[in-house]
Amino acid sequence: MSFSENKLIIAILIGAIAGIICGWLFGPAMVSVAWIGDLFLDTLKMMIIPLIIAAVISGVTSLGDIRKLGKVGGATLLYYATTTACAVLIGLFVVNLIQPGNGIEQLSNIVPEAIADKAETGFVDIIKSLISPNIISAAANTQLLPVIVFCLLFAAALTTIGEKNVTIIRFFDGLNEVMMKLVIWVMAFAPIGIFALIAGQIGKAGGGVAIKNELLAVGSYCFTVILGLTLHFILLFIILIIFSKRGKEYLLKLLRALFTAFGTASSSATLPLTMECAIEAGVDKRSVKFVLPIGATINMDGTALYESVAVMYIAQAYNMPMGLGDQAIIFITATLAAIGAAGIPQAGLVTMLIVLNAVNLPVEGIGMILAVDWFLDRFRTTVNVWGDSVGAAVIEPYLPKENS
Repeated sequence: MSFSENKLIIAILIGAIAGIICGWLFGPAMVSVAWIGDLFLDTLKMMIIPLIIAAVISGVTSLGDIRKLGKVGGATLLYYATTTACAVLIGLFVVNLIQPGNGIEQLSNIVPEAIADKAETGFVDIIKSLISPNIISAAANTQLLPVIVFCLLFAAALTTIGEKNVTIIRFFDGLNEVMMKLVIWVMAFAPIGIFALIAGQIGKAGGGVAIKNELLAVGSYCFTVILGLTLHFILLFIILIIFSKRGKEYLLKLLRALFTAFGTASSSATLPLTMECAIEAGVDKRSVKFVLPIGATINMDGTALYESVAVMYIAQAYNMPMGLGDQAIIFITATLAAIGAAGIPQAGLVTMLIVLNAVNLPVEGIGMILAVDWFLDRFRTTVNVWGDSVGAAVIEPYLPKENS
């Protein structure tokens, strides 16, 4: 790790800690700096669509014959499905062990209108979200799934037209390099941006006293979620060591991305930096450009674990026992619903509706966890980004050899 990288990591960490301290001490007064954090977040989001388009098309075409995409794609999807399922199992294990919802008072039944309006969301809606009738509109609204599907199809077709594709491929390769250079420039402002994001969010929550009261009310629930996420983070590290032969050095290289994920609570906004860090860590660019954009959209380990814990917590608070059959349904639906969770702050609350409806729990139960969702969202986003990063390293051996 270079000296400049070390300095940036330390600066980001200082920014995050300072944000927590200032938000805790000065409370609502720190809302005045929230716009700086929003500006930093919007700058990262501004690069998502062009980066994904360039990276996915460049990554797929770099594989050569489109038939080689099957092995890499199959291994990627298997990794995502397996790690997400493991995350849900860990969530169910810790929530059954700790029983955080037993004996707790139902704190609130107020559900935000934006979430309540999607109470009828189902798996068919997730499948339909793969395709957009207007790809420009999908890009404008940062709907990443249809954009990625289009790019995969476009790149697949591009590999079949022979030498005519050379100019187009060079364009997207060049666009990808330009976007990565922009990421490096923007990250110079990360310490200030992350400070403002965290301080502003804590300020909006009411400062240290308000947060302390919220944590005391649902402290057992927060502990359960964070414990589960920690265990899954360790599991992913073990998977990294076993299947890619990488270890501590890779984790250290990804620290900038992980701290940024914690600060922004958005795996999509963190994607540009995640890709830069993975490439600097020595992962094949083809794996980075193919695996990470898809992972930032459908690989939501932290979200899946969080949803399984939250649903069981709500069931325990309502004194509605969940037997093995019900928990099997939670396992299946939480695993699948996480795929539909967009990489934006608090999107997991919307897909949680699917899981609640599947086991006939009241949607109003979401109101019980809203007060601390913004806080836990940062931890689960960090795990989401770590899972994507490990995936890029694990899938690398499945890439076809250069010029093969």
